[in-house]
Amino acid sequence: PPGSTVAIVGRTGSGKSTLVHLIPRLLDPTEGAVRYGGIDLREFDPAELRRRIAFVPQETFLFSATLAENIAFGAPDAPREAIARAAALAGLAQDLESFPQGLDTEVGERGLTLSGGQKQRVAIARALLRDPGILILDDALSAVDTLTEDRILANLRDAMRGRTTVLISHRVSTVREAACICVIDEGRIVEQGSHEELLALNGYYADLHQKQLLEEELESI
Repeated sequence: PPGSTVAIVGRTGSGKSTLVHLIPRLLDPTEGAVRYGGIDLREFDPAELRRRIAFVPQETFLFSATLAENIAFGAPDAPREAIARAAALAGLAQDLESFPQGLDTEVGERGLTLSGGQKQRVAIARALLRDPGILILDDALSAVDTLTEDRILANLRDAMRGRTTVLISHRVSTVREAACICVIDEGRIVEQGSHEELLALNGYYADLHQKQLLEEELESI
């Protein structure tokens, strides 16, 4: 439904990214249809459709420019206050305090001077600044630790409200609060429901959850 958050979980190669590539029409379905507001996406002009969508991939491309310019890449006329707010929502506030010139700090080609987690947060800020109708996060928090992830997700809750959000992740911690979680295996939905409903099924998702809890316990020792 419009304005809801749906999550897609599954092992590497299960088809998660392929599925969401259908939304901005990077791929078209070979059968059936993907609809937005009840309209087949193939009836939209691709450029107009993509203006309504912000897609944050796992691998982010940054330019040799300032942080502010990288964040405003999709919205070049955005005011400074909006850029700063998007950066804060994406969890960059503490990082900006440590950078020599804050938002005016130059980043190297492809974001060479930033960590993987910082690059992902810049990409999330870039997406939020565009104020999209649909926000797609394709494993976009994979390079941050779980504590940073919790902080970013808490910040994003307000930003997600009122817009359709698709979360892709291999981490249960990223998706547990989504209204609906789809578990993908070999290109098919094998389980679907809320976090609690999927745990009760005692299937793939519950097993993944248990393994990740164990990993977190071992890491904390």
